Amino acid sequence: MSKTDLPLAGQVALVTGASRGIGLAIARKLGSMGAQVAICARNVQALRGAAEGLTRDGIHALAIAADVTLAADVSGLVERARGALGAIDILVNNAGIGVFRTLIEATEADWNAVLDTNLKGVFLVSKAVAPEMIRRRTGHIINISSLAGKNAFVSGGIYCASKWGVQGLTACMAEELRAHGVRVSAICPGTVATEFSPHAGKNLAKMLQPEDVAHAVAAVVTQAPQSFISEVLLRPTQKP
Repeated sequence: MSKTDLPLAGQVALVTGASRGIGLAIARKLGSMGAQVAICARNVQALRGAAEGLTRDGIHALAIAADVTLAADVSGLVERARGALGAIDILVNNAGIGVFRTLIEATEADWNAVLDTNLKGVFLVSKAVAPEMIRRRTGHIINISSLAGKNAFVSGGIYCASKWGVQGLTACMAEELRAHGVRVSAICPGTVATEFSPHAGKNLAKMLQPEDVAHAVAAVVTQAPQSFISEVLLRPTQKP
């Protein structure tokens, strides 16, 4: 199969939080399907290494350092991606952090860091990308949420609040944008075997892998045009 025959040939994808883990796996998957991929993260060195790895795999990748919690950074990110690659067809809001402390232990700084990254970041990047998608009457916005957006657990208050917020924001965005041909989806994985959070006592081989989340993203962006997958709940076959 030539590159022009690939399912996402000619499309441009922007993936946030893509220097490692889930975001990098998503960027690699979309690139292998023919998309040109812009990846962003705050760690310049890690981002550069990720882009070099994607390029070695034959993927057209552009690395742009940006902090999704800052409107000016987001504006620059989107402008640079469009200028270099063209109109953005697929946005994957993956950037996220986790702080896992009880209500008594958690600080205001913890709250601000998690909510700004996990929720405000989705708002800012989506807001920057959506107008052109509306104008072109096409596009996918995929928010990487979590089963923590549906389930409560001890020490998860701040993280769960951020992901419950993502669930609500995603649902509202979907209702607002569907009439304009823009499809908005949430993917909610359980715990994934990355360096994101500790996995003491768990069998990593039984856990979800970054590639499992990337596969779900691929399914969403290849859905038939008359429908869209609004939400994916992703769990491992066996409990780790």
